[in-house]
Amino acid sequence: MMNDDIPLIQTQQLVKVYGSGENRVVALAGIDLIIQSGEFVAIMGPSGSGKSTLLNILACLDRPSEGKYVLAGEDVSGYNRAQLAEIRGQQLGFVFQSYNLLPRLTALENVLLPLLYRRDGRLSHTERQEKAMAALASVGLADRSHHYPNQLSGGQQQRVAIARAVAGNPDLVLADEPTGNLDSRSAARVADLFTEINRQGRTLVVVSHDPALVERAVRVLPMRDGSIAAGT
Repeated sequence: MMNDDIPLIQTQQLVKVYGSGENRVVALAGIDLIIQSGEFVAIMGPSGSGKSTLLNILACLDRPSEGKYVLAGEDVSGYNRAQLAEIRGQQLGFVFQSYNLLPRLTALENVLLPLLYRRDGRLSHTERQEKAMAALASVGLADRSHHYPNQLSGGQQQRVAIARAVAGNPDLVLADEPTGNLDSRSAARVADLFTEINRQGRTLVVVSHDPALVERAVRVLPMRDGSIAAGT
């Protein structure tokens, strides 16, 4: 359970370096960042600015080379892959640009996946089914629960991915260009869903170039050359 008395996200001099010697690339150059519980934060920047690298670390998909990442009061900077996977399964939801739905599973089965891998063991089969169906209903796709991804439009697939991200009731949802593959109408529907998710009390951190989505954020963090602009 996340503690509202401390920042949800806090980084101190976060550095990420790829390669070495002549091939050394500094993707993050010492990021100091605080995000409070309940915020809707958008990260913007040109290609190569480090925004996706930062998001991956915040999502516990990667580890920093240097510095500290404190999530809900817990320093996860040095966690191994298994520990990071447990944090992701218990506390986080993630939405990808390319949806990342499993093609041989129905919409309902895709949404069920994170609930099946939870280690707390508190949910019965019936409870998992109910949660997954409720998540699909919340994105307007209860009537598509038994459709496979190839039977859904791009916008519908992304809405299934959003349902999957929130099915486990995470406090933090992260998204990487979630409207990047969508037409304007579908993108607007997704932006509406993110606004509603934030209204429900969840913290959102989104990387996006989409003005229609970014304008929903409470705070925008511009990135360039591995750093966040001063004053944000």
